[in-house]
Amino acid sequence: MPEVTPLPTQADVLVVGAGPAGSACALALARTGADVVLVDQHHFPRDKVCGDGLIPDTHAALKRLGVYEEVAALAQPVPHVRCVAPRGGHVDVPGTLSVLPRKVLDHVLVRAAQRAGARLLTPLRFEAPLFEGERVAGGRFHLSDAPDGTPPHEIRARWTVLATGAVPQALTAAGMCERHTPSGTAVRAYVRHPGMTDKIAQLQVVWHRRLRGGYGWIFPAPDGVFNIGAGLTESHLMEAGRGRRKGMNLREVFETFCEVHPPAAELMAGGEVLGPLKGAPLRFSLNGAKWSRPGLLAVGEAAGSTYAFTGEGIGKALEGGLLAAEALRGLPVDDAAVRQHYEDGLRKLLPQFVLYERAGHVNHHPWLADLVVWRASKSPRILRRLAGVLDETQNPARLFTLSGITKLILE
Repeated sequence: MPEVTPLPTQADVLVVGAGPAGSACALALARTGADVVLVDQHHFPRDKVCGDGLIPDTHAALKRLGVYEEVAALAQPVPHVRCVAPRGGHVDVPGTLSVLPRKVLDHVLVRAAQRAGARLLTPLRFEAPLFEGERVAGGRFHLSDAPDGTPPHEIRARWTVLATGAVPQALTAAGMCERHTPSGTAVRAYVRHPGMTDKIAQLQVVWHRRLRGGYGWIFPAPDGVFNIGAGLTESHLMEAGRGRRKGMNLREVFETFCEVHPPAAELMAGGEVLGPLKGAPLRFSLNGAKWSRPGLLAVGEAAGSTYAFTGEGIGKALEGGLLAAEALRGLPVDDAAVRQHYEDGLRKLLPQFVLYERAGHVNHHPWLADLVVWRASKSPRILRRLAGVLDETQNPARLFTLSGITKLILE
């Protein structure tokens, strides 16, 4: 019989979740010589519901991690974002952009972490933290492939990093969840249609009055495949006088998007749908969960690292993972200093999230998009501002709020 390698029971740092945030943290720490165990509940490569768009902040973070060239060789480069307004007008906003399915991107990041020395364990599902007094001292896991009756596996660590995404179960088990409902929800499908590659060569983001409260998108991925989806924001708000979440059925939102946007209708009518429509929750604006507690840091979407305006979260998840690794560099023994370092880093990002949250009003007032697109089509200066929103050098609230629009009209 083949020899079975025992699972590790100790590490310097235990990273739970091998998405962009967790893998970035594990990669950066392993390069410093730390003993890192990286755990995920799925074998790799594995699928992940996402828009798959890589915008400038993602490209910058990938360069910091040293994996940009590998990702760029696999991704579909895209010259601009096409913002499509409710009345059908559009403007093309240039930027450093590409598309790569998360199944591929996440595998690249995991392999890089392993090459750096991190030990990857799959499929292990996080059940609960281990404690030494009030301090988190590791985690307890269910081995998904193990026979029934197999006891949980425990891994003790000096520090634990929780990178488990937007779902609340792990956050709740770790005592970090402050809001169980997500900030937003989204669905997407993959459709192969090589005949559409010339017609849809850009990231398309679509606002429409029938999509009020959200938006639709089509992103061209490699090999004639398109990521098509729709999202709703502010799912955590409750309808007045009702005890249920605000929002529409996401499948209906997706179908509506395909009705109101002709390229979406053409893509779905003539393309090969690759698998079912899949949905996922989103957490926005660094809200809804604690960022840390003694012995534990929450990173990525577990900490709410997705932008409310665009629904983009890959770049900020990578940045959050790097912030956690920086705080843990050298494995300091002072809990308070580590937490302060990490939370100070997040607070520096917070103003940007606030601006994007304000700009997210356009999702609920799509007529604002008509005005922005109209003005940008006539003004190179305003088009440059839109490009600046993509690379985070411009305040999006100056363009996508009523006060910002008023200034635009008067300029």
